[in-house]
Amino acid sequence: MHEMVKGSNVALSALSENASSVIVSLSWVSPTGEGDADVSVLLLDANGKVRSDSDFYFYNNPVAADGSVQLLGKTPTESGDEDRISFDLTAVPSGIDRIVVAASRYEGAGFGELEDLKMTLVDGGGESLLRFAIDDAGTVSAIIFGELYRRGEEWKFRAVGQGYDTALAGLAADFGVDIDDDASAEEALNVVTESSEQADTAVPAPAVEQEQQVTPGLVPAPRPSGDEVGPKKAARPRTAKKKVTVPRAARKSLADNESWKQARLFPVSVLKSDRDREMRATSVLLSVMAQVPEFGRRLTAAFGAPSGRMETFTEVSLPHGDTPRRPDGVVRVERAGKLWTALVETKTNGNALKPEQVQAYVDIAARRGYEAVITLSNDVALEGSPLVDVKIDGRRKHKVAFWHLSWAEVTHQAQMLIRHEGVGDKAHAWLLQELLYYLRHENSGCHGFQNMGAAWVPVRNGIDDETLCQGDARALDVVESWERLIRQICLSLGGELGQKVLPVQRAKRGADPRTRRSLLTDQLCLDGRLQAELRIEGAPGILAISADLRTGKLRNSIEIPAPEQGYPLTWAKRLIRRLAEAPADLHIETLVEGETGGPRGTLERLRPEPADMLPKNNDIHITGFRLSLFKSMGSSRGNAESGFIRSVDDAVHRFYTTVVVHLDRPTPRQSTKERAGTG
Repeated sequence: MHEMVKGSNVALSALSENASSVIVSLSWVSPTGEGDADVSVLLLDANGKVRSDSDFYFYNNPVAADGSVQLLGKTPTESGDEDRISFDLTAVPSGIDRIVVAASRYEGAGFGELEDLKMTLVDGGGESLLRFAIDDAGTVSAIIFGELYRRGEEWKFRAVGQGYDTALAGLAADFGVDIDDDASAEEALNVVTESSEQADTAVPAPAVEQEQQVTPGLVPAPRPSGDEVGPKKAARPRTAKKKVTVPRAARKSLADNESWKQARLFPVSVLKSDRDREMRATSVLLSVMAQVPEFGRRLTAAFGAPSGRMETFTEVSLPHGDTPRRPDGVVRVERAGKLWTALVETKTNGNALKPEQVQAYVDIAARRGYEAVITLSNDVALEGSPLVDVKIDGRRKHKVAFWHLSWAEVTHQAQMLIRHEGVGDKAHAWLLQELLYYLRHENSGCHGFQNMGAAWVPVRNGIDDETLCQGDARALDVVESWERLIRQICLSLGGELGQKVLPVQRAKRGADPRTRRSLLTDQLCLDGRLQAELRIEGAPGILAISADLRTGKLRNSIEIPAPEQGYPLTWAKRLIRRLAEAPADLHIETLVEGETGGPRGTLERLRPEPADMLPKNNDIHITGFRLSLFKSMGSSRGNAESGFIRSVDDAVHRFYTTVVVHLDRPTPRQSTKERAGTG
């Protein structure tokens, strides 16, 4: 990998022959687990300015219509998470000379509070080409990490590392983003949002409804002082194409009774064998990817595929020695006369991928000049712990990228599109809805991670009788299975909420994933606990999950800080009121400064006497409150009703929906225009 320093540049063609499509990743580590930043991309012309506001891409405008830019969102890593951006350089308009990649913080936060700031770039084959680390961020609230720029017929990368004290406003103004007072447009957005929520209960066209979305102004101007002259620029609404989502409230059925089953596009009742499930799942998924461009592009952009016309195929026969091979599917994308091809191998119902089978497809892809091999299964891939050990022949000039996708990730992306972000038309929304119904059906075999593995029972028994020793390889298997389960819960909860849900990794800078898992394994052997933390966008704190294998109890908890103003008794009463609909067995603990713990009790006991939450000594400073909900843990390794996986999933969802949603939200995250105006 090419290491960059501030101000250096390099031609992408000198690093790879497959750099027409690249993925840029920005990452950082938060010591507290709560720090974050927003990525943004600006397309600039020869004058160093955006042509219009539409050349500014951020979390509210994540995809270019021509497919040249797509913000892929956050992906968990071993030390935190990273934001990935896909660039199809062949689709960048000819009038664009530079592409700026930046990130900004909000609510007065600076990048100096984060560690290990870096940017990496990989080519279309998944090979890491370059890395640029920023060690001197200081107190700046926005940073340009780097830029892609044209030189003749080729693209080059420059490591910039320039900071801005004026946050997003200063960065945007430098590049000509239209700055105007757009309060009326913001107000219109709120009206549209409220009306669309009310319209969800109206009668929609076949199982979907149209929902108008308005994009707020990107960056507002500072209000003119009284001595400024000249006409005030009229506020103009920022509109976007109408998007279609499914309604939140289901329409009343016309069936006589519940025994009438609705006709489905993808039937599942006829599936009798694992082979039937694999063939059907592959065909269903690939057909929807080809027919719903937003969905197909969302899945393949992360694999380095260009934006273009997509066709998908199943059961293709390819020569390989004496015996032809038949991968489950093929994805092919055509762009500007060039083809991008990926072979697809699918497993369902918890079946494991076969290394020799996947290796054969990698060899075939390399020999035929294909770009990628994609595996699909119930398992969730982890860094440093590959599901399949595949060898890539480094002597070959053509390199093949190897990617894995879990069924939980497919479900998450489909749900995000039709529940929260919207797609192009009603037919696309209906197809995604049918895909979701298929994936979630008990007979599809596409339910995501569903087995804690063969080591689960021996490890649990070893903890019970205190015979489990540090260094036991079976304990490491359980820790990796736990991590996969947590990743899947993040996908499931995030898809339902339409918000980012990510595991918190409090790892030290540069920590090796195997070393971190080894420490977690030792902890499991010592105290019999599996632990994890989730950061949920909009939640007032980190959601902690603990599975105590000794007691068979699951604990979900959240710590909320005490208000900065007011009286402790007022805080206690307000908290009790907010938890009016929470479970009576919710445990509440008052956190106090300099002590291990303060008063505690169940919500049922504290409701009539909120003052019991306060320390007897009025001089003791209250720092916050910890809310915890306990549940019995499932024992079996599978995903049955009595299984461990189902019990953890149910416990997390119950805690969030009955407790966390009722809590006061943190200071609202400002929109881009608000954030820039105050920066």
